[in-house]
Amino acid sequence: MKKIKYYPVRNIENLKEMLETSCKLYSEKTAYLTKEFGTKDYQEIKYKKLLEDVNNLGTALINSGFKGKKIAVIGENRYIWACSYLAIICGVGIVVPLDRMLPKQEIIRCLERAHVSAVIYSDKVKEVIEEIAKESLNIEMFIGMDIKENKDKFISYFSLLEEGKKLIEQGNKDFLNAKINIEELAEILFTSGTTSKAKAVMLSQKNIIFNIHQHNQMIDIRTEDVFLSFLPIHHVYECVCGFLTPIYNGSTVAYCEGIRYIQDNMKEAHVSVFLAVPLVFEKMYKKIWAEIEKQNKTRLVKSMIKLTSLLDKVGIHIKRQIFKDIHSQFGGKVRLFIAGAASVNPETSAGYRDFGITTVQGYGLSECAPIVTLNMDTYYKDDAIGLPLVGTELKIDNVNEDGIGEICTKGEHVMLGYYEDEEETKKALKEGWFYTGDIGYQDKDGFVHMTGRKKNVLITKNGKNVYPEEIEEVLNNSDYISESMVYSKQKGDDIKIVADIIVNQEYIDAKFKNEPKTKDEIKDIIWQEVKKINQTLVSYKHITQINIREKEFEKTTTLKIKRYLEIKK
Repeated sequence: MKKIKYYPVRNIENLKEMLETSCKLYSEKTAYLTKEFGTKDYQEIKYKKLLEDVNNLGTALINSGFKGKKIAVIGENRYIWACSYLAIICGVGIVVPLDRMLPKQEIIRCLERAHVSAVIYSDKVKEVIEEIAKESLNIEMFIGMDIKENKDKFISYFSLLEEGKKLIEQGNKDFLNAKINIEELAEILFTSGTTSKAKAVMLSQKNIIFNIHQHNQMIDIRTEDVFLSFLPIHHVYECVCGFLTPIYNGSTVAYCEGIRYIQDNMKEAHVSVFLAVPLVFEKMYKKIWAEIEKQNKTRLVKSMIKLTSLLDKVGIHIKRQIFKDIHSQFGGKVRLFIAGAASVNPETSAGYRDFGITTVQGYGLSECAPIVTLNMDTYYKDDAIGLPLVGTELKIDNVNEDGIGEICTKGEHVMLGYYEDEEETKKALKEGWFYTGDIGYQDKDGFVHMTGRKKNVLITKNGKNVYPEEIEEVLNNSDYISESMVYSKQKGDDIKIVADIIVNQEYIDAKFKNEPKTKDEIKDIIWQEVKKINQTLVSYKHITQINIREKEFEKTTTLKIKRYLEIKK
């Protein structure tokens, strides 16, 4: 096995220490770039301002009686969300980040299940929160990120900042001197529920700090880096890797205005690091090649890729200069793409690297705060989800004849358990091992490869396991196919493999612009493509039925298909 060289890290005891030391080390540096205060251009917020706002808010929350209580934060990615999260977890109580896209009844269930005492919310969920306030919940205060005046239980976030500032000036040090027990419950996270109902994951600061320390040893994150915050910040992947990690490193976070503005915002903010899900990276990559083909430059670009890759091997790195037009689409500063939440197509990772953008993927879960495995920026396999996080253990349980089994992990990143759910906790945690429910194998070099979800496995009459995610990856690699979902239907005493497919209409329109295709003709084109794909698969994995979808799959906020809902339809 290759000897691995890890990056040095700065040791921190807890998130409060991380915030305070970073704000001292980088006090005059820009922590955030935001447009939330009504500006057309990005507004800079320095680290010293971040610490001041967190201290003021934390002091006011403790003074309002919320010490040790659970406080929910619900809203879009923005600076005020970040301050609220940090104030709660760094000395007030237990933070409960919630998905603002949840329906009202689901938000109510989460608030009740977590026994929330206060809610900090944005105008994006104003109507839902006002309706919830009429329900008979034991919520003492609703803190509006965007309201100007206090009325009954509705309190302005900015009034709390002012209150906290005055209290500190008067000598109140309740928040400033707050002690942190890293072993205790610090955060309750509701899983996205892609295969079943959401679980309430309990994380400690020890879980989060361990994960920050360890993944920073595997990827080079720099003080001068600018991150684009695009994925929903309530999700543990974005929260830990795209929010807390930049603070730890003294980097800058620019908030994205939405999926349509990704590349515009990358240019405006001079972004160098971008975290996203495979769907985003793969769509951007296909667009790059579509533009290359449109300009009739395919052969030229492929020859330049070969040349620059050869030069790389002898220490001459000129990819950024040669492919500057591609880099300019992302603002010219991007050096690192990190994919998570699902497996990325290996060709996409390798393809970005051909253009001079380091691209790696990792794997994790809310229950592991979040990273379990990660490809390093200097040592990676594009078809793998990475190496086990530094300082953790990994095993493959209940291995079948192909060497595939359930991925299990053990270490300080593993959750405390599921909140008020002893039965589910016992199923997931056994003798310190967390059973992920994901299926895969570990190769001779230590890299882990994931084949699918345990709950999604399709079993044929002959006992063969079919992992739908593997087939979907091959399907989605086709230029004709935008997205797919593979599942099974009963056929006599066996099963047949079915694929629901969303067509890449843009590609088909461009390819057949001189002879537009009807719906039936498009289905026949897709079926011929599927038949070609079947030839690359073993017979028991062959797709025998396709359905062309016009409507998008229902997804979580991290763009994962909600299989259990789609299959029910």
